[in-house]
Amino acid sequence: MDVTAAVVRQAGGPFAIETLTLDAIRPDEVLVKIVGTGLCHTDLVVRDQVLPTPLPAVLGHEGAGVVEAVGAQVSALAPGDHVVLGFAACRACPQCDAGLPSYCEHFGALNFDGCRADGTQCLHDAAGAVSSHFFGQSSFATHAVVAAQNVVKVDKDVPLALLGPLGCGIMTGAGAVFHAIDLQEGESLLVIGGGPVGLSAVMAARVRGASRILLADPVASRRAAALDLGATDVIDVTQGDLAGQVRQLLPAGVSGVLDSSGVVQAIEGGVAALAPRGRLAMVGVPRSLDASISLNIVQMLSRGIRVCGVTEGDADPQIFLPQLIDLYRAGRFPFDRLISTYPLDRINEAVADQHAGHCVKVVLTMSE
Repeated sequence: MDVTAAVVRQAGGPFAIETLTLDAIRPDEVLVKIVGTGLCHTDLVVRDQVLPTPLPAVLGHEGAGVVEAVGAQVSALAPGDHVVLGFAACRACPQCDAGLPSYCEHFGALNFDGCRADGTQCLHDAAGAVSSHFFGQSSFATHAVVAAQNVVKVDKDVPLALLGPLGCGIMTGAGAVFHAIDLQEGESLLVIGGGPVGLSAVMAARVRGASRILLADPVASRRAAALDLGATDVIDVTQGDLAGQVRQLLPAGVSGVLDSSGVVQAIEGGVAALAPRGRLAMVGVPRSLDASISLNIVQMLSRGIRVCGVTEGDADPQIFLPQLIDLYRAGRFPFDRLISTYPLDRINEAVADQHAGHCVKVVLTMSE
């Protein structure tokens, strides 16, 4: 079948709206008509080839839509089901068996190689194959072929077009607070970076009953959004040392830090702002793959500091996404307030607007 897709053909180049051919599904796959898909920082670092996927490629990994067809081996899904598309995982290795599919032994290949596990693509143009199955989906398109095990069925009473970002960015911020930092009632949290991941962490900290929620960001509109979503304090990182500003507010330091910036100086400032036995979780992708931070070993030992990297919020989408949707229904996790929608054919405008801070989280919608 023919599909409309946003294709990136060269590193750092624009997305081009093109007609491609999509192959038929296999027995363990489903065909999903995409309703909306989030625009994530990871899509852009792959476009720029900081993280490589073979080009040309259809990216997009925060898709939501309606199942149109199911393979012969698929029994848990049916045409007409509303679904959110998760990242790809084998669901058979030790990490997957432990409930941590984001650390799947095959995560890199399944999500970044631009093909199925057997090396085949499902998208083609007149010249040949186009990289598909980005994060198991390639949802910058009107339709996607997805392994059924990576699809999360959702109820039909929630706004499907807005749900896609729950599958990655929003899950990452909230999951890092719930799982990696495991913030407890009465504790304090510093969030570095006020994009959609950081603001999701602010909302999650509020759900957890944090006593103080601090957000650090140089952009005034992002600091204002954080206060609107539950932050108690905001910090302009251009106005002085991050740790010093934190300790002016909380002299003993903060219980937890969530870094969504990937900026070395910011991460090191977050470590310096931790209270004894504080926890810092890093989710931000740096601009360089060889970026590294410096930690004072004696201070880490004497203060019991813990620092960890986190992928996809340490979450299993099959379990965590329904939990986030329940919180949304209850009015406790208003992620929809982050979202601005653009049609797919305005993807380059959306990229520019999100980079300029004119919007927090873009969802690309598909025309009928």
